Amino acid sequence: MKKTLLTLALLIAALSAPAQLLYKISGNGLQAPSYIVGTYHLAEVSFVDSIPGIRQALDNCQQVYGEIDMSTLNDPGQIMKMQQAMMLPEGTTLDRLLTSDEMSRLNAYMSSLLGVDMTNPMVAQQMGRLTPQALSTQFSLLTFMKKHEGFDPQNLFDNYFQKYAQQNGKSVGGFETVDFQVKVLYQGMTLDRQKQLLMCFIDNQEFMNQHADNVIHGFYAQDLNALKEAMDMKMNTACDSTPEEDAQIINNRNADWLTKMPAIMSAKPTFFAVGAGHLPGDKGVLNLLRQAGYNVEGVR
Repeated sequence: MKKTLLTLALLIAALSAPAQLLYKISGNGLQAPSYIVGTYHLAEVSFVDSIPGIRQALDNCQQVYGEIDMSTLNDPGQIMKMQQAMMLPEGTTLDRLLTSDEMSRLNAYMSSLLGVDMTNPMVAQQMGRLTPQALSTQFSLLTFMKKHEGFDPQNLFDNYFQKYAQQNGKSVGGFETVDFQVKVLYQGMTLDRQKQLLMCFIDNQEFMNQHADNVIHGFYAQDLNALKEAMDMKMNTACDSTPEEDAQIINNRNADWLTKMPAIMSAKPTFFAVGAGHLPGDKGVLNLLRQAGYNVEGVR
């Protein structure tokens, strides 16, 4: 009897788990439904067709919205803003920012990943002026590319939906501007905190690799619960993100998007494509939409 009850409980939990990435948004005065899909910027574009209902949802919508309108990044001025935000202040280089011991650990890591390090003048010239945060991002991408041969950084999953819209005569929009993303994503931490997190990344590769693998597996399984668990993995050290950092990168942005979504959806049926990490949890976009009075149901 106990075994039967346990099996039933597990079955109910499995059926109620958000094991999908695409959700339909309806009700609350909407004349036609909109949709929201969780993306992962390093996923293969071919994975799009593994998401049930994705083509019909795209066809039913008149516009596509992302975190940012990617076409703005074709503007040389906007590109320059992003590049400048990734650079250390004039006169500052990593070898001045890091201690000699920290530089030794950085060089050892770079040698294992790239076969070269900052003692190479060309490498130092290209990477020695990047902020620690920008360098961590580059290392994450390079690690991923090393583990996943054939990955094409010019053909990203995130961009697919906006490209699809443009090719099919649909309008494209974004929640955020380049200036906003520069401020939040690149200038939201002090250099000391960025340096601390860079060294955390370098010194805890086993954890970082497991974390990245869990995020990817959760995404490809279309399991938002597993994805949320992966994002919430902790080392219980200063390397963990603080509540303030989580709020800045995830929660505050979710809340801001919810102030914009009602008007966007009322104007036109809209297909929203945002990072999957923004969807689950009490402060996730799906729950915030429900709290705002919308019906939100997974598309299967």
